[in-house]
Amino acid sequence: MVRASDLFDLEKSCFLLLFQGTEYVWEGLKKIKPFIKEYLEPNVEKIRRGNNLIEKTIVLYEGNIIEQGFIIDISGKKPVVIVDGELMKGATIIYAGTHLMDDNISIGQDTIIEPTALIKGPAIIGDRTEVRHGAYIRGDVLVGHDCVVGHVTEIKSSVMLGGSKAGHFAYIGDSILGAVNLGAGTKLANLKMIESEVTLNINEKFFKTGLRKFGAILADGVETGCNSVTAPGTIMGKNSVLYPNGTARGYYPAETIIKVRQEQERDYFDRKG
Repeated sequence: MVRASDLFDLEKSCFLLLFQGTEYVWEGLKKIKPFIKEYLEPNVEKIRRGNNLIEKTIVLYEGNIIEQGFIIDISGKKPVVIVDGELMKGATIIYAGTHLMDDNISIGQDTIIEPTALIKGPAIIGDRTEVRHGAYIRGDVLVGHDCVVGHVTEIKSSVMLGGSKAGHFAYIGDSILGAVNLGAGTKLANLKMIESEVTLNINEKFFKTGLRKFGAILADGVETGCNSVTAPGTIMGKNSVLYPNGTARGYYPAETIIKVRQEQERDYFDRKG
């Protein structure tokens, strides 16, 4: 019910070992730092050359850095790199204007880092992923394959297991995301206003997580509507839906639909006449 295998198809994720030895899915949050320390293979040192700002667009291809003699074709759905008329399959593009704040960053193949994205290490970014204009990766972050860290999206101390899309204006703090889609403006709040650890009530059974910061755990197939919010310690089961402007709090089993409460709507109309 609250094991990682209950919520995610881990065989498709490059971060399967994050949950090794765990009983409850939120224990993965505690293992992010040691996981990155063990598996991070940085590959941006020669790109940065000690500078935070990348001043010239760079291509990474089969472990090599290509600084000139390439064309970036943007006519298709995704930019591709062409050298001497040949398509460079799997080439990664790091655009000028990207900020790589330290060397403790790994970027996978066929990935796009757009101008003004800011990445702080330690961070692992997988293959075929987009880090879009204005994105902010704050460190202790695992971004898997086929993900989107979107425009003005901030992510810290979190995991995107793969196929995780946060395209616009999202906040992802101390959270674990499966193959989900976050509507524009989704916020995964990670800190209780009252200073205490996050405790979960799941089917009238209480779990002490030992976590002061704990955002959301969103299982495969979850969708959130625009401007929705999850309270600290929220778990949404597979294929659940949070409607636009709604707030989720606590545990929800698979296939749950969470709407704005009707009594809230009635109260609003009563006050406004």
